[in-house]
Amino acid sequence: MNLAYIRLSAIAAAACFLPFMSNLVGGSDAETSPIFGVEVPAGYRDWRLISVAHEAGDLDDLRAVLGNDIAIRAFREGIRPFPDGTVIARLAWKHVPSQENNAAFGREQSFVPGASTNLQISVKDTKKYIETGGWGYGQFEGGKANRSEALMKTCFPCHTQTKAAEDLVFTRYAQ
Repeated sequence: MNLAYIRLSAIAAAACFLPFMSNLVGGSDAETSPIFGVEVPAGYRDWRLISVAHEAGDLDDLRAVLGNDIAIRAFREGIRPFPDGTVIARLAWKHVPSQENNAAFGREQSFVPGASTNLQISVKDTKKYIETGGWGYGQFEGGKANRSEALMKTCFPCHTQTKAAEDLVFTRYAQ
């Protein structure tokens, strides 16, 4: 085979492949949160449980809060501020009555997760997110980032309502 032909083939292949690189090595804009550039971490569903919650009011959902190994260690050992590399994932679902459980209990009292509402990710990086207390945020719905910059601008002000000693994190470790 001719060396020029091989080079030309490599250039043509690269030209076809490069537009798709962002999806393979860092995510497309649709997969990252505006302002912060936070992505859904690979394998987050296998992380350990930090806590659960029921949010009443308008949200009326069930939540599970998971953490990567750095987050779990910090929660367990009471390390504050959280170290860089901490990632916290909060999953939320509408809650629905469990007819099977209620039948077993003999009354209406049991709820289980229904439709997923969203996934929120908080990432600690004190250099990258210096203006927001070292935290970057992302909200994902149906596997895609919510692209609303207005929504993302509410994250840090909301988290400043927590105690300073908790490093802008609402969740407490459930032992």
